[in-house]
Amino acid sequence: MINSVLKNNTVALFYDGFEAQATDKLFGELMSDLRGQARKFYRTLRKKQIYTGYYTAFLNLKRSLESVGITVRVNDFSYARKNPDQPIGISGYPAVFDKVRLRNPAVFGPGFVPPPVKIEAVMQQCNIRVVTLPSEWPCTIWRPLLGDAVQPMFVAIDTESWPDLSHHSKTIDVLVYDKIRWAQDDRRKDLLDPLLKHLTRKGLSFEVLRYGDHHLGQFRHALSGARSMAFLCEHETQGLAYQEAMSSNVPIFAWDEGILVDPHQSKLMPPNTPVSSVPYFDERCGVTFKRDTTTGTFDTFWDQLDGFCPRDYVLGNLNFTACAARYLSLLEKAVEDNQSRG
Repeated sequence: MINSVLKNNTVALFYDGFEAQATDKLFGELMSDLRGQARKFYRTLRKKQIYTGYYTAFLNLKRSLESVGITVRVNDFSYARKNPDQPIGISGYPAVFDKVRLRNPAVFGPGFVPPPVKIEAVMQQCNIRVVTLPSEWPCTIWRPLLGDAVQPMFVAIDTESWPDLSHHSKTIDVLVYDKIRWAQDDRRKDLLDPLLKHLTRKGLSFEVLRYGDHHLGQFRHALSGARSMAFLCEHETQGLAYQEAMSSNVPIFAWDEGILVDPHQSKLMPPNTPVSSVPYFDERCGVTFKRDTTTGTFDTFWDQLDGFCPRDYVLGNLNFTACAARYLSLLEKAVEDNQSRG
């Protein structure tokens, strides 16, 4: 996939976080690699998540670009400086804004978006022309301030690492993925417990995985034996876990109340803006429900279970090629905006 704004079909991506550091110092890349390997080894021994969500998203972005023939240079300050008109990508945690201040027009994301009082200054300092968020609804938070500069940019799902598991032997009727983050006691009483009691009444087997209390291997193993997954989360900007399940061809029963409850985001979001726990979803993927319709909607979902094919949605919408095409279009937008503003 040749992109007109990239020299030699090459793009420089910069990431700074727990796993890798964007450092312009002598031997900085070597020290970053050694630190990253040590952290990976430590967390693997303790059966903890190896990578943060930002780094997982960054790696998938890198692999998406490479899958269509783009050469990716990671934290290569020399290359960026030699090609100041070439667009770059900036990702990761807030420290990246102090470390990567180059003339190149930049696309930011995946990563931590600064608060409104800081974001315009950061964009100027780092020549950021496009700010990305994982789906459309969180972009509405920033549009009043940033306008067209904020754009949705999803994380690709590695469909080879998350293969079709529909033909595996199934031992669990419903894998319940509990990612409830606010008012947990209330949601246990009016959401989780009623669902589990209903499954018990119907004679269905289930397993509950609590977000943050399991490692990746447990999730993979549970998916391999699950006929379906109930995804319980107030809202998601993307929601990699339910999409990895969909890639595994496990139909999703998703709680989707459509109400923003994050107190920090609520201060910024325009009134009556719709939100979602499953921002990438259609009728192939499963069924959504609200708390007051849990049991009735589940029965409909269960009756239709064999008719869902969520992997088809992932293959068509969240694959590496689609991710690369979207990101390349944003790099072009960054260059065009940089040229128009001089």
